[in-house]
Amino acid sequence: MSIVIHHNPDCRTSRNVLAIIKASGEAPEVIEYLETGWTRPQLLALFAAADLTPRTALRTTKSPAEEMGLLDPMVTDETLLAAMLEHPVLVNRPIVCSPKGVRLCRPSEAVLDLLDRMPPGPLTKEDGTLVIDAKGNRVA
Repeated sequence: MSIVIHHNPDCRTSRNVLAIIKASGEAPEVIEYLETGWTRPQLLALFAAADLTPRTALRTTKSPAEEMGLLDPMVTDETLLAAMLEHPVLVNRPIVCSPKGVRLCRPSEAVLDLLDRMPPGPLTKEDGTLVIDAKGNRVA
């Protein structure tokens, strides 16, 4: 199995995670989920593998979640899932699948645990924070 990233090219974190994966020498399969959408089985499988629920996978900022009333804690997971299928932007990203597991890679350095090889440094997060130093060491 190769690495798969469920990616939004307009998201800085998603772009940074993709760059980290590529810098590690991987050629990931990139799924632009805003174009392809989601299927119910796909989301359920991703959430189960990543130990997420629809609530914990809900994108609450820069999405229509608040205006749709989805931030109310009384909204059921089933309602959230249905909304995510109709509005793919409601799923937080990027979600990365690798032989080492599935993870919502926020913050972007979370992807490092899914890689076979560390990318060469220095590497920074989208906000400029150092993730891997010039010697290739992971920075806490």
